[in-house]
Amino acid sequence: MLNWLLGKPIPDDRADSEHIGPATGVAVLGLDALSSAAYGPEAALTLLIPLGAAGLAYSLPITGVIAGVLALVFLSYRQTIHAYPDGGGSYTVAKENLGNRAALVAGAALALDYILNVAVGISAGVGALVSIFPDLIAHRLLLCLVILVLLTIANLRGVRESGVAFMLPTWAFVISLFGILALGAWRTWTSGGHPLAVESPPPLPLAVAPVSVWIVVRAFASGCTALTGVEAVSNGVPIFRKPTIANANRTLTAIVGVLLILLVGIAFLCRAYGIAATDPDGAGYRSVLSMLIAAIVGRGPIYFTAMAAVVTVLALSANTSFADFPRLCRALAEDRYLPDAFAVRGRRLVFTQGILLLALLAALLLVAFKGITDNLIPLFAVGAFLAFTVSQIGMVKHGRRENPVARLPIVLNALGALATGLTLLVVVVSKFTEGAWMTVLILPLMVLGFSRVNQHYLDVAAQVAWNAPLTVVPGRRPAVLIAAQSWNKMTLRAVQFALRLSDDVTIVQVRAQSAKMRDMTADWQQLVADPVRAAGLPEIKLQVLTSNYRQFFTPLVAHVLAWRNTNPDRDIVVVLPDLVVKRWYQGVLHNHRGAILRTLLRLRGGPNVVIVNTPFYLE
Repeated sequence: MLNWLLGKPIPDDRADSEHIGPATGVAVLGLDALSSAAYGPEAALTLLIPLGAAGLAYSLPITGVIAGVLALVFLSYRQTIHAYPDGGGSYTVAKENLGNRAALVAGAALALDYILNVAVGISAGVGALVSIFPDLIAHRLLLCLVILVLLTIANLRGVRESGVAFMLPTWAFVISLFGILALGAWRTWTSGGHPLAVESPPPLPLAVAPVSVWIVVRAFASGCTALTGVEAVSNGVPIFRKPTIANANRTLTAIVGVLLILLVGIAFLCRAYGIAATDPDGAGYRSVLSMLIAAIVGRGPIYFTAMAAVVTVLALSANTSFADFPRLCRALAEDRYLPDAFAVRGRRLVFTQGILLLALLAALLLVAFKGITDNLIPLFAVGAFLAFTVSQIGMVKHGRRENPVARLPIVLNALGALATGLTLLVVVVSKFTEGAWMTVLILPLMVLGFSRVNQHYLDVAAQVAWNAPLTVVPGRRPAVLIAAQSWNKMTLRAVQFALRLSDDVTIVQVRAQSAKMRDMTADWQQLVADPVRAAGLPEIKLQVLTSNYRQFFTPLVAHVLAWRNTNPDRDIVVVLPDLVVKRWYQGVLHNHRGAILRTLLRLRGGPNVVIVNTPFYLE
């Protein structure tokens, strides 16, 4: 079943077969950036709705500024790929150049960005779907969760398989939009800037507010969500086949080049065709891209083909996070800021724990915000731009240290850090009351959580460290207590094992007066005492504890603690007979008392209480 769902395990010596090239790399690492062309311009236009027709006049200049910031970020990350071919990303760049504290800030910002990207991408995809089929609006959240489950399974199957599966919709999205935008641009040029729409978009809303710097700044902040995902390639450099750096740079160039054309083209044609955003919570909601495609080609086969590609890519854009979030978790785990399990590859050479954690957190976000993209947008971009800024500041320091003579890379990174830093400030201020305050609050908590995990590992290492020679401490052999419900094969196995450990063995039976449990004293001489005496072994003692309140754990744990307190210089071995079932579903038929008792003794027993399981396997 597991092989069918996730694929057969991949051995380590086949790791190279999972590496990818630029064409697949765009599908694996570029969907986040490319798909943002569908919701980034719409996010900006949504904030311009109060300006009515006047809002369209500002959409193209806002997009131009966003494109300029994107170009600076692109030039910076090309340098990052060269400087850190083992997978740079903001976390690694900050750790190498700015110290651990800055690295944790970058790591937290990236992690939050990846989580939000999954929720925003899937909700935007479903938003595009319900704009085609409005009857599905009532099932928006359910559709989001179904897509999330499918994406999780696809990524658990491995990087190469998910990339190959997503190549067709990725390039269908790029080719169809390029063709439609080119057709729209041609009609705009031949009509003198006033093309005739095949399907007229809804009339522009009436202005309900005057033009102000504040509205324009807020629109710019929302539109900056289009830049998220650009860092993914620099973080995932190791997944490319050789020549690794060249393939990573080709992938990054293709992603940014396509994204720039889409952003500028959509903004230009929305202005030409008079298309503004509609209320995302309203009954008549239609996505900007849906209205633009319908205006250029109508609602025929081309429209539905292009919108199918848009919906698919938006829903699949979360794949970028599924590729990079587990690698970020691995880096944090290797530096002991996350549990060690996040650094372990799973059956398909992917970091399974990171994938599952990402899916869980994204599901919680989707449920909390009801799967509506516009509700999630205010939380978006803060993490991405914080990571951009920290990374570029780190690259400035890297350039000054490694090659101070080359001034151009240093200047470009400094300009990029300035641009993204100012953008971050704008996003935080303009979106603070709409939800960005949550991001500002969550980031320090995440950094604190990373630090606490690291401190725990440091404390453990300090306490278990021992470099001195072995010290042999003479002492008495341990006392052994066997927890038994009755005399059976499980108890027999436990007694046989205990006799090899010590000459001081006691069987403890907890018996409730109202329970139909046979008192072991009735057959003790025949079943245990006589065979032990005949073998010339030390006597085995029996203690029956009576529970008046039908309790099992409390009297047994109390008995063990009493032994520990009266024998502080002696180890006490508690042997727990353990039934091992053949089928996993048979486990629900048994009470698992041994597992519960083991947990209680670990929590309360202390260092002198040693717990041993003696498994009995059902045939």
